[in-house]
Amino acid sequence: MTAPFVTGFTLSLSLIVAIGAQNAFVLRQGLRREHLGVVVAVCALLDVLLMAAGVFGLGALVGASPRVLDAITLAGAAVLVFYGVQALRRALAPGHLLAGPGAAGMPRARALREVLAISLLNPHVYLDTVVLVGAVGASQPVALQPLFLAGAGLASALWFAALGYGARLLTPLFARPAAWRVLDSGVAVLMFTIAWGLLRGLRM
Repeated sequence: MTAPFVTGFTLSLSLIVAIGAQNAFVLRQGLRREHLGVVVAVCALLDVLLMAAGVFGLGALVGASPRVLDAITLAGAAVLVFYGVQALRRALAPGHLLAGPGAAGMPRARALREVLAISLLNPHVYLDTVVLVGAVGASQPVALQPLFLAGAGLASALWFAALGYGARLLTPLFARPAAWRVLDSGVAVLMFTIAWGLLRGLRM
């Protein structure tokens, strides 16, 4: 009875640990201690909802619709370029690179908009959660599919919580603007690289 739970947990964790725009955003919010609870909750909840959609049938629909995936890919690349430029601007502006809860940061509404955009306009999220996790989950016995989904959802929630709340252990390092400059430069390169990879894979 525990096999579907373990399968869902390990599959989800193996996919989500990969470095990406969403993880970079959660890490940065954790280092700045800005609206972290909301960001972590949104990331985990979206994962659960998308995985549930995949397990219960949407994965086959999306996987059979290249035009849908291409549209998501194009929109996702545009968003990644936009946030890459934003990260590059932060790296070039030391006055905005102060760590800790006392630093002036983004409003809660903006943090929510950004995490939703980075999450929902990233085609890799759909490929991983809806298509891949959905396909594996749908292959489980119907009665055990909720158990599989529970394991996958728990892995997602634990990862985002560990990434966000564990980031504060690095606060002494990121008390220096130079460290933020390096982080945001890396985030910019990461987002530009992912965007380029997405555009190269377009079938349109």
